[in-house]
Amino acid sequence: MMNKAIQFVKDSVAELKKSTWLSRQEVIQSTILVGIVVVLVSAYVGIIDFGLTRILGAVVGGH
Repeated sequence: MMNKAIQFVKDSVAELKKSTWLSRQEVIQSTILVGIVVVLVSAYVGIIDFGLTRILGAVVGGH
């Protein structure tokens, strides 16, 4: 059982060494882009939610 676990770790490390990793600058740029997209999507969903809440309130007769 222990040999299988050790072999798994060795195989995993070997596979990770084959991977190409992003540079620090690419990681920073990707993180900034993800942040911008999250803010934009959040604003979009918030605006839609606000609008639908107002419409539903008007239809149902709420304040």
